[in-house]
Amino acid sequence: MAEWPPFEIGETRMTFKLRKDKFQYMAMADNRRRIMPFPEDRMAGKCQTLAFPEAVLLLNPKDPNLKGEVDDKYQYSCDNKDNRVHGWISFNPAVGFWKITPSDEFRTGGPFKQNLTSHVGPTTLAMFHSTHYAGKFQLLTVAAGEHWKKVFGPVFIYFNSAPNGSDPQLLWEDAKTQMMNQVQSWPYSFPASVDFQKPHERGSVAGRLLVLDRYMSNDYMLARGAYVGLALPGEAGSWQSECKDYQFWTTTDHNGYFVIRNVRTGNYNLYATVPGFIGDYRCDAAITITSGCNIEMGDLVYEPPRDGPTLWEIGIPDRSCAEFYVPDPDPQYVNRLFIGHPDRFRQYGLWNRYAEMYPDSDLVYDVDCCDYRKDWFFAHVVRRQADGSHTGTTWQIKFKLHRVDRNGTYKLRIALASATLAELQIRVNDPNSSKPLFTTGLIGRDNSIARHGCHGLYLLYNVNVPGGRMVEGENTLFLKQPRNNSPFIGFLYDYIRLEVPPPDVGASSSSQ
Repeated sequence: MAEWPPFEIGETRMTFKLRKDKFQYMAMADNRRRIMPFPEDRMAGKCQTLAFPEAVLLLNPKDPNLKGEVDDKYQYSCDNKDNRVHGWISFNPAVGFWKITPSDEFRTGGPFKQNLTSHVGPTTLAMFHSTHYAGKFQLLTVAAGEHWKKVFGPVFIYFNSAPNGSDPQLLWEDAKTQMMNQVQSWPYSFPASVDFQKPHERGSVAGRLLVLDRYMSNDYMLARGAYVGLALPGEAGSWQSECKDYQFWTTTDHNGYFVIRNVRTGNYNLYATVPGFIGDYRCDAAITITSGCNIEMGDLVYEPPRDGPTLWEIGIPDRSCAEFYVPDPDPQYVNRLFIGHPDRFRQYGLWNRYAEMYPDSDLVYDVDCCDYRKDWFFAHVVRRQADGSHTGTTWQIKFKLHRVDRNGTYKLRIALASATLAELQIRVNDPNSSKPLFTTGLIGRDNSIARHGCHGLYLLYNVNVPGGRMVEGENTLFLKQPRNNSPFIGFLYDYIRLEVPPPDVGASSSSQ
């Protein structure tokens, strides 16, 4: 038999198109639901195409209340962990159409992978695999002759209706209830395929996750609200780009305990990420799931990267830039849904606001007096020039040292929530040095800035800063992003921390 040639898969999804004359109200979350434009509102003469085809400014929509708003399907993206139910409501008659995904096991990229949901059409998507917010790092590649198969789904399609005279928006509440019922019913028993394992064919894993960071506490800390999952064996954090097999995730309770149920048979590593701590955890022990097994892992301890005490920190280590300063949108390019919304970063064109705030010089952040919620722009982007070109930008972090350990090594931790065709160069106290202390080189294909995301793929860099580079008094770190051939080049920072050399190591301090 002839060998299959190699091939790649960028997206795998099911698309549902509804009647546009009936379904005009979309819902995907309690605070993300609204009347949507008609598809013809996005046609030539009815709108203005903005920086990319997906984003348009509505000039003459059928519903005059939508005039002057921006419509872009990426404004309705969300993480896999939050992507359980979304769909549409018709007010006359009062009926709802909903796509319910009761399990993430067949989705790629883990709980934080962002995917599209519903958008103008009326369109509802069941996304199984995509490269959105990740780029080539989640491109599924199958080699020539490679044996690969995977069960995507099933997903649950739910129709509901409301009695005459009742509020049609109650259909959304009913859809959420139905979603919870379907989650409890997973895995389904009805699929006939032998490749879809039934409940009795699966196993479970339980344990407790603790955190040990002796510069925060001498005791073990409970990993509350941590995400713990099983994915193909690999390095810590490799689950972010793994896209061929299945993943199984849960969250720890208030005491750090977790149970991962209904796991397909196979070989896995156990991974975790803990809000409030940098880095990724991986359990060294391989895990083999057999039918009916109940594996008890006991206490697992995550020791996040740490060399010495914290001198200063910027942000919250939660794999997101959402806590930083997100500006108001240009009044000409507003989606009214996101005015005063927790996800205000989803407004269109925020990358251009940086040049308006910093027209002649770049951001300078003083750790002694600045507040990252007000003074740290959420995206390290390029600056647009008057002629329409762009230039790279260099941010500064200023801090004081009353005493310098010249023989020790300071450790700079920079966690990136996303990167897009960018480069991060780090210099210490000399912005003009020909060679940076550290550079990432060209990294990232996430496109999260253009697609209104607060994160893409997580990256952590641990940079040794020799004590000889520091001075007593004021010091400055220069974070330079020199590349400039697109308005969407840049980074989303998650968290930055500078650690001083351990007091008991001093001159013998070594890098890790």
